[in-house]
Amino acid sequence: MIRLSYWVIPILAGTVWLAMLLALLLYWVVDTHETHYGSMDATQRIAYISDVGAAELKPLFIAGCVITTVLLDLSFGLDRWLRHKGRLAPNTTTAEKVLSGLTIAFAVVGTVGLILLSIFDTARYPRLHDIFLLLFIAGYVLSAIFICWEYQRLGMRHREHRVLRRSFYIKLAFVVVEILLAIAFVACTFKGRYNPGAVLEWVIAFIFSAYVFSFYVDLYPAAATKPQLQVSAGGKSGGLKMRLAGPGRMGRRRGGNGGGGGHRAYGASLEMEEGASDATLSPADGAGSFDAARVHHGLQHGVRPDSRGMGAARNF
Repeated sequence: MIRLSYWVIPILAGTVWLAMLLALLLYWVVDTHETHYGSMDATQRIAYISDVGAAELKPLFIAGCVITTVLLDLSFGLDRWLRHKGRLAPNTTTAEKVLSGLTIAFAVVGTVGLILLSIFDTARYPRLHDIFLLLFIAGYVLSAIFICWEYQRLGMRHREHRVLRRSFYIKLAFVVVEILLAIAFVACTFKGRYNPGAVLEWVIAFIFSAYVFSFYVDLYPAAATKPQLQVSAGGKSGGLKMRLAGPGRMGRRRGGNGGGGGHRAYGASLEMEEGASDATLSPADGAGSFDAARVHHGLQHGVRPDSRGMGAARNF
């Protein structure tokens, strides 16, 4: 049976959003030959996303908004759950947990705004549509600010996890760019400069797809810490198979200078799965415990209990 990993969810969300945007844009340009919708201003030549989404493709617009935001919110929830379970670098302070909760809460606000603006379209409910549009932008921008703050604190406490710093800078770039573009978009719209405003709206939407894809970086390391239950040909459990860093990588860490090799090896195993090997423990050997798997891995390669290598195995 094929099992999809957690990191697939933001990939699906970003793909759905990007496909919807391209479908709306190409439909307006190719099929309608840049038609002038009734919801557009008399001087407006470039359609807003909502102008196209309020016409024949409204069902596609609603479906794309719902699927994207639900999957994105699920990614936020999985990030929090995996940190709670120790599959990702954990939130160890109350402040980090509060920031994670605020991230999810404002993402839900943004989700509500986006779904409602797709339902209350600009052609029939222009005032409500504008309110929900601002709710969508504000919700996801604030959510991105709080997750940046959380990742900044996590990166300081878990310096061995370089993926946290990488994710922090990706999301920080999104926050800065989207805030600047959102300010320009609102200014153009309220001043009646609809053509530049429409261009900015399309740009903001495409950048949002990159933000959705970025959660792949956050959830992918959990694949390296996934326990796998092996089943024998007779139908009985063959024990818990743990995905661990390969002996070559661990050997290089043990051979290096300094006492932080174990933490670095663990961080590297969370960032990528290259060089991964499998170690299988039976239930009698304590296979249900990550610590047992780490100690077993160290003993397999002849590491003495008092050595740095054994410390690395325990840290893993």
